[in-house]
Amino acid sequence: MTTLGATKMGMTTNRRALSGKTILVTGAAKRLGRAIALAAAANGADVAITYRESAREAQAVVEELAECGVEGLAVRCDITDEKNVREMVREVAGELGGIDVLVNNAANYETVEFDKLTVAQWDAMFASNVRGPFLVSREALSYLRKRRGRIINMGSLGGVRAWAMHAHYCSSKAAVHMLTKVMAKALAPEIAVNAVAPGMIDMGEKSAAAFMKKMAKQTPMRRNGTAADVAAAVMFFAAAPHFITGQVLLVDGGLGL
Repeated sequence: MTTLGATKMGMTTNRRALSGKTILVTGAAKRLGRAIALAAAANGADVAITYRESAREAQAVVEELAECGVEGLAVRCDITDEKNVREMVREVAGELGGIDVLVNNAANYETVEFDKLTVAQWDAMFASNVRGPFLVSREALSYLRKRRGRIINMGSLGGVRAWAMHAHYCSSKAAVHMLTKVMAKALAPEIAVNAVAPGMIDMGEKSAAAFMKKMAKQTPMRRNGTAADVAAAVMFFAAAPHFITGQVLLVDGGLGL
Protein backbone atom coordinates (compact mmCIF):
# COMPACT_ATOMS: atom_id res chain seq x y z
CA MET A 1 0.00 0.00 0.00
CA THR A 2 1.34 3.38 -1.00
CA THR A 3 0.48 6.70 0.58
CA LEU A 4 0.94 10.01 -1.21
CA GLY A 5 1.94 12.75 1.19
CA ALA A 6 -0.64 14.31 3.43
CA THR A 7 -0.55 18.05 3.11
CA LYS A 8 -2.27 21.01 4.70
CA MET A 9 -2.10 24.73 4.18
CA GLY A 10 -4.13 27.75 5.18
CA MET A 11 -7.14 27.40 7.44
CA THR A 12 -10.75 26.40 7.03
CA THR A 13 -13.68 28.63 7.77
CA ASN A 14 -16.56 27.57 10.00
CA ARG A 15 -18.97 28.97 7.45
CA ARG A 16 -18.27 25.96 5.23
CA ALA A 17 -20.81 23.17 5.70
CA LEU A 18 -18.31 20.37 6.31
CA SER A 19 -15.68 22.28 8.26
CA GLY A 20 -14.04 20.01 10.82
CA LYS A 21 -15.22 16.82 9.10
CA THR A 22 -13.13 14.12 7.45
CA ILE A 23 -14.36 12.51 4.23
CA LEU A 24 -13.01 9.36 2.57
CA VAL A 25 -13.73 9.08 -1.16
CA THR A 26 -12.72 5.86 -2.90
CA GLY A 27 -11.50 5.92 -6.48
CA ALA A 28 -11.07 9.68 -6.50
CA ALA A 29 -7.95 10.30 -8.58
CA LYS A 30 -10.06 11.13 -11.63
CA ARG A 31 -13.51 11.83 -13.00
CA LEU A 32 -16.49 11.93 -10.62
CA GLY A 33 -14.45 10.91 -7.59
CA ARG A 34 -12.10 13.83 -8.08
CA ALA A 35 -15.05 16.23 -8.42
CA ILE A 36 -16.57 14.88 -5.19
CA ALA A 37 -13.28 15.15 -3.31
CA LEU A 38 -12.74 18.76 -4.41
CA ALA A 39 -16.35 19.67 -3.58
CA ALA A 40 -15.86 18.26 -0.08
CA ALA A 41 -12.70 20.32 0.32
CA ALA A 42 -14.48 23.43 -0.92
CA ASN A 43 -17.01 22.81 1.85
CA GLY A 44 -14.25 22.68 4.45
CA ALA A 45 -13.68 18.94 4.91
CA ASP A 46 -10.32 17.21 5.21
CA VAL A 47 -10.29 14.61 2.44
CA ALA A 48 -8.70 11.19 1.95
CA ILE A 49 -8.90 9.54 -1.46
CA THR A 50 -7.98 6.10 -2.71
CA TYR A 51 -6.52 5.16 -6.06
CA ARG A 52 -5.27 1.94 -7.60
CA GLU A 53 -3.15 2.73 -10.68
CA SER A 54 -3.42 6.52 -11.05
CA ALA A 55 -0.67 7.65 -8.67
CA ARG A 56 0.22 10.78 -10.64
CA GLU A 57 -3.39 11.92 -10.86
CA ALA A 58 -3.93 11.14 -7.16
CA GLN A 59 -0.97 13.32 -6.19
CA ALA A 60 -2.40 16.14 -8.31
CA VAL A 61 -5.69 15.85 -6.41
CA VAL A 62 -3.86 16.03 -3.08
CA GLU A 63 -2.22 19.26 -4.26
CA GLU A 64 -5.61 20.67 -5.31
CA LEU A 65 -7.04 19.77 -1.91
CA ALA A 66 -4.25 21.70 -0.24
CA GLU A 67 -5.16 24.77 -2.29
CA CYS A 68 -8.59 24.64 -0.62
CA GLY A 69 -6.91 25.02 2.78
CA VAL A 70 -7.69 21.51 4.00
CA GLU A 71 -5.71 18.36 4.67
CA GLY A 72 -5.47 15.87 1.82
CA LEU A 73 -4.29 12.28 1.74
CA ALA A 74 -4.12 9.70 -1.06
CA VAL A 75 -3.71 6.00 -0.31
CA ARG A 76 -3.25 3.26 -2.87
CA CYS A 77 -5.88 0.57 -2.33
CA ASP A 78 -7.52 -2.31 -4.16
CA ILE A 79 -11.02 -2.07 -2.73
CA THR A 80 -11.74 -5.70 -3.64
CA ASP A 81 -8.97 -6.93 -1.32
CA GLU A 82 -10.07 -7.34 2.31
CA LYS A 83 -6.63 -6.94 3.89
CA ASN A 84 -5.76 -3.96 1.70
CA VAL A 85 -9.03 -2.24 2.61
CA ARG A 86 -8.51 -2.82 6.32
CA GLU A 87 -5.01 -1.30 6.17
CA MET A 88 -6.21 1.68 4.11
CA VAL A 89 -9.08 2.56 6.45
CA ARG A 90 -6.82 2.25 9.48
CA GLU A 91 -4.25 4.54 7.85
CA VAL A 92 -6.81 7.17 6.84
CA ALA A 93 -8.34 7.28 10.32
CA GLY A 94 -4.91 7.43 11.91
CA GLU A 95 -3.61 10.21 9.67
CA LEU A 96 -6.74 12.37 9.70
CA GLY A 97 -8.07 11.56 13.17
CA GLY A 98 -11.18 9.62 12.19
CA ILE A 99 -13.83 9.38 9.45
CA ASP A 100 -17.13 11.30 9.35
CA VAL A 101 -18.30 10.52 5.82
CA LEU A 102 -17.49 7.61 3.50
CA VAL A 103 -18.22 7.97 -0.22
CA ASN A 104 -18.06 4.60 -2.00
CA ASN A 105 -17.27 5.92 -5.45
CA ALA A 106 -14.74 3.44 -6.87
CA ALA A 107 -16.38 1.25 -9.51
CA ASN A 108 -16.00 -0.16 -12.99
CA TYR A 109 -18.12 0.29 -16.12
CA GLU A 110 -18.08 -1.88 -19.22
CA THR A 111 -20.14 -2.43 -22.36
CA VAL A 112 -20.57 -6.07 -23.40
CA GLU A 113 -23.20 -7.86 -25.50
CA PHE A 114 -25.13 -10.25 -23.27
CA ASP A 115 -24.25 -13.42 -25.20
CA LYS A 116 -20.56 -12.51 -25.10
CA LEU A 117 -20.45 -11.70 -21.39
CA THR A 118 -18.01 -13.99 -19.56
CA VAL A 119 -18.09 -15.25 -16.00
CA ALA A 120 -14.79 -13.47 -15.38
CA GLN A 121 -16.28 -10.15 -16.51
CA TRP A 122 -19.38 -10.70 -14.38
CA ASP A 123 -17.35 -11.56 -11.28
CA ALA A 124 -14.92 -8.67 -11.76
CA MET A 125 -17.79 -6.19 -12.05
CA PHE A 126 -19.44 -7.41 -8.86
CA ALA A 127 -16.10 -7.49 -7.04
CA SER A 128 -15.41 -3.80 -7.71
CA ASN A 129 -18.96 -2.44 -7.66
CA VAL A 130 -20.53 -4.42 -4.82
CA ARG A 131 -17.89 -6.22 -2.78
CA GLY A 132 -15.78 -3.04 -2.68
CA PRO A 133 -18.42 -0.78 -1.10
CA PHE A 134 -19.33 -3.57 1.32
CA LEU A 135 -15.73 -4.08 2.43
CA VAL A 136 -14.86 -0.40 2.82
CA SER A 137 -18.11 0.29 4.69
CA ARG A 138 -17.61 -2.63 7.04
CA GLU A 139 -14.04 -1.65 7.87
CA ALA A 140 -15.01 2.00 8.45
CA LEU A 141 -17.93 1.23 10.77
CA SER A 142 -16.15 1.71 14.08
CA TYR A 143 -14.90 5.16 13.06
CA LEU A 144 -18.24 6.23 11.57
CA ARG A 145 -20.19 5.10 14.64
CA LYS A 146 -18.04 7.24 16.91
CA ARG A 147 -19.02 10.35 14.95
CA ARG A 148 -22.59 9.45 13.95
CA GLY A 149 -21.32 9.45 10.41
CA ARG A 150 -22.70 8.92 6.96
CA ILE A 151 -22.11 6.53 4.08
CA ILE A 152 -22.89 7.62 0.53
CA ASN A 153 -22.84 4.91 -2.13
CA MET A 154 -22.58 5.68 -5.83
CA GLY A 155 -25.37 3.91 -7.66
CA SER A 156 -26.53 4.52 -11.22
CA LEU A 157 -29.57 5.06 -13.38
CA GLY A 158 -28.44 1.71 -14.77
CA GLY A 159 -29.41 0.17 -11.44
CA VAL A 160 -32.99 1.25 -12.09
CA ARG A 161 -33.25 1.00 -15.88
CA ALA A 162 -32.25 -2.03 -17.96
CA TRP A 163 -29.45 -1.31 -20.42
CA ALA A 164 -29.16 -4.21 -22.88
CA MET A 165 -25.39 -3.94 -23.36
CA HIS A 166 -24.60 -3.64 -19.64
CA ALA A 167 -26.13 -6.66 -17.89
CA HIS A 168 -23.34 -7.06 -15.33
CA TYR A 169 -23.01 -3.32 -14.68
CA CYS A 170 -26.76 -2.74 -14.27
CA SER A 171 -27.09 -5.77 -12.02
CA SER A 172 -24.19 -4.62 -9.86
CA LYS A 173 -25.64 -1.13 -9.42
CA ALA A 174 -29.08 -2.56 -8.58
CA ALA A 175 -27.27 -4.53 -5.89
CA VAL A 176 -25.66 -1.32 -4.61
CA HIS A 177 -29.09 0.30 -4.31
CA MET A 178 -30.36 -2.63 -2.24
CA LEU A 179 -27.15 -2.70 -0.20
CA THR A 180 -27.76 0.98 0.59
CA LYS A 181 -31.24 0.25 1.92
CA VAL A 182 -30.14 -2.77 3.93
CA MET A 183 -27.23 -0.85 5.45
CA ALA A 184 -29.54 2.06 6.30
CA LYS A 185 -31.64 -0.31 8.41
CA ALA A 186 -28.75 -2.31 9.81
CA LEU A 187 -26.56 0.67 10.80
CA ALA A 188 -29.26 2.98 12.18
CA PRO A 189 -29.45 5.01 14.32
CA GLU A 190 -25.73 5.80 14.46
CA ILE A 191 -25.02 5.93 10.71
CA ALA A 192 -27.11 7.38 7.87
CA VAL A 193 -26.71 5.58 4.54
CA ASN A 194 -27.84 6.93 1.15
CA ALA A 195 -26.95 6.59 -2.52
CA VAL A 196 -26.54 8.95 -5.46
CA ALA A 197 -27.48 7.43 -8.81
CA PRO A 198 -26.20 9.45 -11.78
CA GLY A 199 -27.77 9.27 -15.22
CA MET A 200 -25.89 10.40 -18.33
CA ILE A 201 -22.95 12.46 -17.10
CA ASP A 202 -20.91 14.30 -19.72
CA MET A 203 -17.23 14.16 -18.77
CA GLY A 204 -16.15 15.96 -21.93
CA GLU A 205 -14.81 12.91 -23.74
CA LYS A 206 -14.64 13.50 -27.50
CA SER A 207 -15.31 9.82 -28.26
CA ALA A 208 -18.68 10.09 -26.50
CA ALA A 209 -19.73 13.47 -27.92
CA ALA A 210 -22.23 12.14 -30.48
CA PHE A 211 -23.84 9.77 -27.97
CA MET A 212 -24.08 12.51 -25.36
CA LYS A 213 -25.73 14.86 -27.84
CA LYS A 214 -28.32 12.18 -28.61
CA MET A 215 -28.99 11.51 -24.92
CA ALA A 216 -29.36 15.21 -24.11
CA LYS A 217 -32.24 15.39 -26.58
CA GLN A 218 -33.97 12.50 -24.79
CA THR A 219 -33.56 14.07 -21.36
CA PRO A 220 -36.43 16.25 -20.06
CA MET A 221 -33.94 18.87 -18.84
CA ARG A 222 -32.50 18.95 -22.39
CA ARG A 223 -28.94 18.44 -21.24
CA ASN A 224 -26.71 15.78 -19.76
CA GLY A 225 -25.45 15.92 -16.23
CA THR A 226 -22.09 17.27 -15.15
CA ALA A 227 -19.60 16.20 -12.51
CA ALA A 228 -20.68 19.27 -10.53
CA ASP A 229 -24.29 18.01 -10.52
CA VAL A 230 -23.23 14.69 -9.03
CA ALA A 231 -20.84 16.25 -6.53
CA ALA A 232 -23.59 18.61 -5.34
CA ALA A 233 -25.90 15.64 -4.70
CA VAL A 234 -23.18 13.90 -2.68
CA MET A 235 -22.58 17.08 -0.69
CA PHE A 236 -26.31 17.25 0.05
CA PHE A 237 -26.22 13.82 1.72
CA ALA A 238 -22.92 14.64 3.43
CA ALA A 239 -24.50 17.59 5.26
CA ALA A 240 -28.22 16.71 5.22
CA PRO A 241 -30.22 15.96 8.38
CA HIS A 242 -29.14 12.63 9.85
CA PHE A 243 -32.80 11.60 9.74
CA ILE A 244 -32.54 11.17 5.95
CA THR A 245 -31.42 7.59 5.32
CA GLY A 246 -32.03 4.72 2.91
CA GLN A 247 -32.60 7.00 -0.07
CA VAL A 248 -31.45 6.54 -3.67
CA LEU A 249 -31.30 9.95 -5.34
CA LEU A 250 -31.40 9.91 -9.16
CA VAL A 251 -29.33 12.70 -10.69
CA ASP A 252 -30.48 12.23 -14.27
CA GLY A 253 -32.37 15.32 -15.45
CA GLY A 254 -35.54 13.23 -15.59
CA LEU A 255 -34.11 10.69 -18.06
CA GLY A 256 -35.39 7.79 -16.00
CA LEU A 257 -38.99 9.01 -15.93
